[in-house]
Amino acid sequence: MVEARRPRFAVVNLGCKVNRVESDGFQASLAARGFDVAPAAQADVVVVNTCTVTGEAEKKTRKAVRRALRASENATVVVTGCAAVIDPAEFLEMSARVVVEPDKSKVVDVALDATAPDERTRVGSIESSSAPHGANASNAAPALRVGAAFPTRAGVKVQDGCNNACSYCIVHVARGRAWSRPRAEIVAEAAALARAGVREIVLTGINLGSYRQPDGYRLADLLRALLAETDSTGARFRVSSIEPRDVDDALIEALAESDGRICRHLHLPLQAGSTKVLHEMRRPYDAEFFERLVDRLHDRVPSISLSTDIIAGFPGETDVEFEETMRLARACRFSKIHAFPYSRRKGTPAAARADQVADAVKTERTARLLALSDELREADFDRRAGTTELVLVEADGRGMTESYHEVAVPTEVQAGVLIPLKLDTNMRLGGD
Repeated sequence: MVEARRPRFAVVNLGCKVNRVESDGFQASLAARGFDVAPAAQADVVVVNTCTVTGEAEKKTRKAVRRALRASENATVVVTGCAAVIDPAEFLEMSARVVVEPDKSKVVDVALDATAPDERTRVGSIESSSAPHGANASNAAPALRVGAAFPTRAGVKVQDGCNNACSYCIVHVARGRAWSRPRAEIVAEAAALARAGVREIVLTGINLGSYRQPDGYRLADLLRALLAETDSTGARFRVSSIEPRDVDDALIEALAESDGRICRHLHLPLQAGSTKVLHEMRRPYDAEFFERLVDRLHDRVPSISLSTDIIAGFPGETDVEFEETMRLARACRFSKIHAFPYSRRKGTPAAARADQVADAVKTERTARLLALSDELREADFDRRAGTTELVLVEADGRGMTESYHEVAVPTEVQAGVLIPLKLDTNMRLGGD
């Protein structure tokens, strides 16, 4: 008797770290439900977790869905994520094999249905997309994302949605209003990951610093609870991207007092160093506030590493305003700058402006920011030479320092462990 073949799936992830955590969750849940992971060309179901933050991201999303359809003539392609919320009809028109499911908590069920064609519904839950997307995903304990198929650093989503409305961004429309997972669920998930051997857990959210509970419990309180619950495991925690206005005294003290169990690294989006441009971006701070915050962080946590995002060529940005950004980036001593040219996103106020910056100017400014990033990153690592940091060992002789530098590690050390290493300039690797 020939045993029936298990259904096979592939997950294609686009966009932010929150999407990455969600995609890993799809993979773990489908594997737990009897699916085998496979290349898209061999899959029965391909899940595409989309991004639509910029015009360029939107193009990449459309290409990814078309590529998944071409990879297999028979696979069902489940489209989820931000682009599925903003324009579901666009994907449904691509093929009868496309299922659009904006609610990420239902993606696994849609994939299960796709293996039973008579029960398939093409539209998923589009009619219910006014609810917080994925909000009810916390009703069930997530499958553990551990093992060779998953990143060594495990992400835990603690928050979703955003109440801000930056003039270049449509994520607040796609993700909806901010909401936070109950702290007991987060602590239980993180503790389970730590007991399973995960040694770095990354807290993620669309607007992570807005995490709060009805009793006023905030991100710093959550971090202290996580440290207490996982104390015997030695696991450390990393705070992913956090808005400048959300870095309060309690969080700074938690960073200062945790002895590295909360990584002394923050990704602090600047976006522009000109107060005028920040105002037009509808960012809720000015250049002076940002610089003062960076000084406070360095004063209280001298070894801190700060990375950032900067948009080059926002509509109306002059040469003088761009030079203000370059000056502030230097003053902040960033360890890495994620620089990218402004990309018009239809439906945002910035996209409708008549004073768009020429592509050639945006390209040149982006190149200058990336060159500055390389310079500052090298300087940040050089000042750490001779100090010792705990390094998370990853694959192929690579490891990630607490300060978020990628370094060479002994190849014989098992991936997933934390080891103390004295940093040397010859250890530094180019990526991260």
